[in-house]
Amino acid sequence: MPRSVYEIIEQAEGLAEHFESFEPGTKDRARARSLAALHRAALSRARAEAKLVEVVARARDDGHSWAAIGTMLGTSGEAARQRYGGKRNGTARAL
Repeated sequence: MPRSVYEIIEQAEGLAEHFESFEPGTKDRARARSLAALHRAALSRARAEAKLVEVVARARDDGHSWAAIGTMLGTSGEAARQRYGGKRNGTARAL
C-alpha cells in the first residue's frame, strides 16, 4: 500500500498505463455485451411501466372501473388500484 505522495503518484501512473494499454479479451466483450443487453431490457421495462401508468390513468379518466382495468392487466381490480391508483406521471394523486 503506497504511503507517500511519491508512491501514490507512482502507483497512479502505473494504473493509468495499465488502463491505457488494456485490450479486452473475448470473454470481457461478451460480459460487457450481456450487461449492456440487461441495461437495455431494464430501460424497456421502465418505459413500458411508465406507459401503463399513463394508459391506466386515461382509462380511469374515461370512466372504466378498476375491475375492468385489472382484467386487462391480468390481475384483480383491487391489485390494479393498489398498484396504479396513486400514480400519474410519476407522482401520487388522490384516489
